[in-house]
Amino acid sequence: MPEAASAPATRATIGDSEFDRDTAVTRRAPGVYDIDLSAGWTIINAVNGGYLLAVLGRALADSLPHPDPFTISAHYLTASQPGPAVVRTETVRTGRTLSTGQASLLQYDEQGREVERIRVLASYGDLDSLPDDVRTTARPPAIPPMEQCFGPEDGPAPVDGSSAIADRLMLKLDPSTLGWALGQPSGKGEMRAWFGLADGRDHDPLSLLLAVDALPPTAFEIGLSGWVPTVELTVHVRSRPAPGPLRVSITTRNLAGGFLEEDAEVWDSADRLVAQSRQLARVRLG
Repeated sequence: MPEAASAPATRATIGDSEFDRDTAVTRRAPGVYDIDLSAGWTIINAVNGGYLLAVLGRALADSLPHPDPFTISAHYLTASQPGPAVVRTETVRTGRTLSTGQASLLQYDEQGREVERIRVLASYGDLDSLPDDVRTTARPPAIPPMEQCFGPEDGPAPVDGSSAIADRLMLKLDPSTLGWALGQPSGKGEMRAWFGLADGRDHDPLSLLLAVDALPPTAFEIGLSGWVPTVELTVHVRSRPAPGPLRVSITTRNLAGGFLEEDAEVWDSADRLVAQSRQLARVRLG
């Protein structure tokens, strides 16, 4: 598989990258973590849901006896803002191969009261202990070579501050899912792209939590515009990803009552399905 386009001269490493620094949590007490949510992962003024899920995922990895998220479900209760936040975790059950925990991310309102932003329930295990046996009918998405795809740098200059997260990603979109950018959405509800981090950091289970929620909304290809806030997001991490860029495919089959689902698959450079997700999102009609 090709290397990321315009890869930095010095690649960041797992544990020493902007993503790691911006998702790092500081343990204040058992089960209580502090973090300053970075404005670098925002779209307009909203902090990206995948970045937030990675923050909660990192806190749970510290508090549970197993290292890797296998399944993590998040309900987004209120919009998070850049700035100080607290993550509170609780161990629900510990077993030999899986441990389960819950976590909440909270911020403070103008009166200094805690406001819960996200609540998560997750099961963690050890991806390195899984057997190699794979039996699947799934196939990697058909995406043109990276040099034939397009990123934010290929379009008009964005409004200052409108999408800070784009500067932290290597995103190359399949041209067949870019009709919305030309005012000609396909109506198919599909989005496909090559995905990486701009500083060249390879992927791990936590960055997969970001990858499933980092592409433009499929609602754009349905012919809608504007913010598409996540209501609930569930991610299944299936394998530790191989080095190199990921391929992400997202589809929506049903928009009804102002809500749509997005089903995502994430494939690594070794043609393995390393993560899957489904989210329910709200759309603004009219």
